[in-house]
Amino acid sequence: MTSLAPPAPRGSTTTSAQGGRSGSVTWLALPAFLMFVAFAIIPLIGVLVLSFTQWDGIGDIHAAGFDSWRSVLRDPGLVHALWVTFLIMALSWAFQTPLSLLIGVYLATQSRFREILAVIYFVPLLLSSAALAITYKALLDPNFGLGAGLGIPLLQQDWLGRDNLALGVLVFVVSWQFIPFHSLIYQSAVRQIPKAMFEASEIDGAGRLRQFFSITLPQLKYTVITSSTLMVVGSLTFFDLIFVLTGGGPGDATRALALDMYKRGFQASLMGPASAIAVILVLVGLGLALLLRRLGGRDTTESQMEGV
Repeated sequence: MTSLAPPAPRGSTTTSAQGGRSGSVTWLALPAFLMFVAFAIIPLIGVLVLSFTQWDGIGDIHAAGFDSWRSVLRDPGLVHALWVTFLIMALSWAFQTPLSLLIGVYLATQSRFREILAVIYFVPLLLSSAALAITYKALLDPNFGLGAGLGIPLLQQDWLGRDNLALGVLVFVVSWQFIPFHSLIYQSAVRQIPKAMFEASEIDGAGRLRQFFSITLPQLKYTVITSSTLMVVGSLTFFDLIFVLTGGGPGDATRALALDMYKRGFQASLMGPASAIAVILVLVGLGLALLLRRLGGRDTTESQMEGV
């Protein structure tokens, strides 16, 4: 009598299928991982090694131990550059976040001219930072700029020659360029909120303002964290806009850390200290990103509707 084979354990087919899918996903992620290693990890290791050397960018590279790190960490200019960097970061975040949120929420509604406005708002993001800096530098010139042409005394100030004004102009130009990008993020997030939540609130008598603070804003919690992470980490790399618009001046009023790195490496030919500042930039950015992720309270990649 032929014996029957024992039945396969329940879930074995599912487990094998999941294992196959997991393996295929791993292989699909391999090219991206190799690209990340080639263009991120290896250059970062190279910069770290270079920070322990002495090199003028042309001649031979000589080991220097911790000399570059000592010179950078003992330089008062590093503290000032860090302060300017964090000041630009905080002011631009405080200026961009509410405006991006409001514009994104507005564009997500069924507005008559929503498509046209979305295109207009997105135009600044398509322009080069250097081109924007040149344009604003010409417009704000006290002798030949917009104020002089229109005869408006308020606009004829030395915007880029005074510390506070130069910093304010820098924050304004940065915000003007990147608000459209973050508005697009908020617009997409608002459209993911179920309409049933708004319909139920309307039945309960909630107005637009109450819906915004009770439904829209809480549902955008993780989007705010994602947008803030991009703003904060991105502000560490502002170079071309500052270099063209103010050159770090007046004095060192707008000399951010990225500009300080450039001046040390390519103007003073001190590649070792410049590489040390580059490593500091990476560590600061990584720390801020982890801090913002921690403030989210959980994985920000999860659904906003999880547990609702």
